[in-house]
Amino acid sequence: MLFLIILILSFASGFFLPWWVVAIAAFSAAFFAGKTPGQAFWSGFSAVFIVWIVLALFKSIPNNHILATKVAELFHLPGWGYLLLITGIIGGLVSGFAALSGLFLQKAFEKQE
Repeated sequence: MLFLIILILSFASGFFLPWWVVAIAAFSAAFFAGKTPGQAFWSGFSAVFIVWIVLALFKSIPNNHILATKVAELFHLPGWGYLLLITGIIGGLVSGFAALSGLFLQKAFEKQE
């Protein structure tokens, strides 16, 4: 359930809002729906990993990957696919750690009561 919440929030916000909104979405979702640290991290990581690759493909396919290829060459990567993979990993890590932080904050409030 947490995976789907983060996936939908990240995909919807990815079109209109800045990139860092995925961290807020993952943090909030894990704060309210997170159960275990592993589940929170991997749900956040995998949801945003998938969303960022899909959104990057939506923007890259219409121009035949011209910009992605040039940026990949700039970073000395063998192809534009590696750039998409790195993009997904970075977004996944941001979201995974944000979800983990949200869960830990939830647990901290539980112990206070």
